[in-house]
Amino acid sequence: MHIITDPKQLQNEIKALKRQGKDIAFVPTMGNLHNGHLQLVRQAKQKTSIVVVSIFVNPMQFDNQNDLKTYPKTLENDCQLLEKENVTIVFTPEADTIYPNGLTAQTYVEVPELSERLEGALRPGHFRGVTTIVNKLFNLVQPDYACFGKKDFQQLAIIKQMVTDLAMPIEIIPVDIEREANGLALSSRNGKLSSSERAKAPLLSKVMNKIAQSLPSKEIAHTELITAASKELNENGFTVDAIDIVDCNTLQPIDSNSKRIVILMAAFLGRTRLIDNQVINLQ
Repeated sequence: MHIITDPKQLQNEIKALKRQGKDIAFVPTMGNLHNGHLQLVRQAKQKTSIVVVSIFVNPMQFDNQNDLKTYPKTLENDCQLLEKENVTIVFTPEADTIYPNGLTAQTYVEVPELSERLEGALRPGHFRGVTTIVNKLFNLVQPDYACFGKKDFQQLAIIKQMVTDLAMPIEIIPVDIEREANGLALSSRNGKLSSSERAKAPLLSKVMNKIAQSLPSKEIAHTELITAASKELNENGFTVDAIDIVDCNTLQPIDSNSKRIVILMAAFLGRTRLIDNQVINLQ
């Protein structure tokens, strides 16, 4: 496994692999890896033997500078995990090599509409930061395949739209959410939970499952389901940030043409913001 910090060196390595006719699969991460990340790597390995993983905590996508400063950095352990997975290259740049002129002078890439609603409305500029860094990493790595987790549902939809709109020759591979036995979606943020908060955390997915079981029934209004879910979570130590039920393709409110819908959950448990989602096929 080759650990690279310099973007130009990475480009030279990629050029050499391309000259050999190798396909490349890419997994972008911000580090602090868990089994969900490793599942992305394993999916990538099913496509090609050449897998590049980036570890970069992207300052452009943080609207809260304290979150950026406190984001856990576990590079040594991350690299050990990736070596066991036979990753080819780990790219771990510093921010000043990715944004040499600073964030304010950086050209950005933004997907309109999809980036402006739901999570985008709660965190203005967040998805601009995501699509800008992913676009830049795509240019550096030149992947044939890129794996993204389904847990960040809106992010995945936005990345897929960007790839389509900009005619990027990259196959985006969505990877299922990895969960603990109690249903809690794996996340780097879970490590910030206290022991008592961790005991409560699985309620988020349980409440989401309750909504999912009721949704096929047209007799129950979606607003009523959301109100009941918010009440249950808030009464059990959570602070609900948002619960939305939208069309999978448009992320707009459900209408008579909706065939697949998604429940999007976001709630604070203490200072930790947890997210989850569930897709439902309508008959």
